[in-house]
Amino acid sequence: MKKFIKKLIPRRLGYLLRRIYLSFRRIIFSGKKYYCPLCQQSYKSMLSGGFDLPVNNEMKIIGAGRRSNVVCPGCGSTDRDRLLYTYLNNTPGLLKPFVKILHIAPEPGLSKFLKNISKIAYKSGVKYHEGFYYGNNIPLFDILNLPFENNKFELVVCNHVLEHIENDKRAMEEIFRVMQPGAKAILQVPWSPILNETIEDPAITDPKEREKKFGQFDHVRLYGTDYPERLRKVGFDVDIVTLEQLKIKVDYQNKICIIPNEVIFIAKKPA
Repeated sequence: MKKFIKKLIPRRLGYLLRRIYLSFRRIIFSGKKYYCPLCQQSYKSMLSGGFDLPVNNEMKIIGAGRRSNVVCPGCGSTDRDRLLYTYLNNTPGLLKPFVKILHIAPEPGLSKFLKNISKIAYKSGVKYHEGFYYGNNIPLFDILNLPFENNKFELVVCNHVLEHIENDKRAMEEIFRVMQPGAKAILQVPWSPILNETIEDPAITDPKEREKKFGQFDHVRLYGTDYPERLRKVGFDVDIVTLEQLKIKVDYQNKICIIPNEVIFIAKKPA
């Protein structure tokens, strides 16, 4: 049915209808219990989201699984979007006017926030226009062959993308290449804290088998605690930032609905 609707409705109209729908939902869910810092609105509840699959619980995957209070009714931001906003907004010196930012598969709320800061120095792109999530105006590019010169960007945001990429090492190398020395990349992925070594198998292409093995129909691997080491092998220095290090109070974490045990993977290109 969804595929039929996508064919029936032109993409530009569908994108507009989605924005109207979000505006309507913002009114319906208006309240004071929760707050979204991206759209700066308060709500009586957030919406649930994620996939309810056994492997997500068995492997205790962080950043995946069915969760309550995930999606903002007004702007559609997710808990992981609000987590990155919290990091960006609470890290002195990271954001400055005209900072050169590359945003891969940009989330609409985060994209708007970063555009307002970076102005003309903000670049973004996706591999394909997915449903009505993106408008036609966003550039298309391949993360395995980024269309940018070496040493260009000061900040890269790549949120839950690498688990979809078969050759993630090549994608990491491309991100490394386009970063300036001393630049930082936020490279979030779903990962299991009880899995010592990342699980991947190129032979698994069936969506149902990927759900069973990796936790989502379009994931090609499940990262383990070796994820930072995979980044280091490309040349990155890696920091793992917690909410405690950011000094985010628990009451505020609950207010904006972010996962308390999720960490932020910061990959830095050595100066």
